[in-house]
Amino acid sequence: MSESFAAPAAAPGAPSTEQWSDWRWHMRNRVTNLDGLREWVKVSPEEEEAIAGTAGKYRWSVTPYYASLMNPEDPDCPIRLQAVPAHGELLEFPDADVDPVGDMFYRKTNRIVHKYPDRVIMLITESCPVYCRHCTRKFHTTDVEGTYFRDNEGGDFEEDFRYLREHPEIRDVLLTGGDPLSYRDEKLETIISGLRAIPSVEIIRIGSRFPVLLPQRITDEFCEMLSRYHPVWLNTHFNHPREITPESAAAVDRLLRHGVPVGNQTVLLKGINDDVDTMRKLMTELLRIRVRPYYLYHCDNVTGVSHFMTSIEKGWEIMEALQGHMTGFGVPQYVLTTRIGKIPVSRPYHEVVEDGLALRNYRGQTMTVTGEHYRVTEPPPA
Repeated sequence: MSESFAAPAAAPGAPSTEQWSDWRWHMRNRVTNLDGLREWVKVSPEEEEAIAGTAGKYRWSVTPYYASLMNPEDPDCPIRLQAVPAHGELLEFPDADVDPVGDMFYRKTNRIVHKYPDRVIMLITESCPVYCRHCTRKFHTTDVEGTYFRDNEGGDFEEDFRYLREHPEIRDVLLTGGDPLSYRDEKLETIISGLRAIPSVEIIRIGSRFPVLLPQRITDEFCEMLSRYHPVWLNTHFNHPREITPESAAAVDRLLRHGVPVGNQTVLLKGINDDVDTMRKLMTELLRIRVRPYYLYHCDNVTGVSHFMTSIEKGWEIMEALQGHMTGFGVPQYVLTTRIGKIPVSRPYHEVVEDGLALRNYRGQTMTVTGEHYRVTEPPPA
């Protein structure tokens, strides 16, 4: 069995240790309205106005566990900013788009998005334990008519498996959504076993924020199920050091002990982690719990999300402060997700000169290396 954790003293209703350790209890008791939120925090007038303004437009819910991480007195708490609706979601920004990354353009079945030659994503559900306010796929959480992807809770996956069988060049499948772990273990195993039965599918990845938003979901039983279908990888989504708790560390440890590597994809978010000290602490704390920093995403210009965007220069400033100041595998790759793919956007540490390369290090020191091996030559004409 997985570890048990007692509810914090401030938890409304004084749940038992058994209840607090049960992810299903948290899902049943999610905060979904203003009265529920008031049991956890002192709601600001701006939050109250935003909750009313987004009603009927964007879903929201917060697990009791994630609510317990909120600072009840501070509306600018990084947990509250990620989980509670804000006025910025209703503002219009230049060039904002509901789908700037091109999911709809590359969709091949209702679930499969095939953007890269050898890998696809499968959007297997629209459900999440917490509807993150900065979600790239915010159209999944809309409450208005005409959602772009049907809710997949009830259907089978034969159409998707058929597409994969017909395209043997696909060797890597990422399950995402929504959050795949919203499904019970039995449903997930049906999907994963179906993928594993396709010979050309070599790697199965899961994108899930449950280790952050509801780590009680990462049970021994779930991890044992995954271990039957290796290689399985899991990427999660810590955005702030406050999210790294004994519960989340224990969830990561369970995954690792069952052979599931864990990577992290942080989003650069204004007012949450867009300063050097916060980002450096986040990366070092991730390494402490044995999570590999993978990507630092520049926040996408998504309708309802754009108020979280920083400048690219801010991202450069942070990346420059990480490079050389912590171990190399603790430095994520800074990328901008576009319709043509994920594009690395970190500033280069070299410049082509006449006879070689001009180099600089993290301290700003420079040197030039020359010679035949360092020269950059033009490719022959096609």
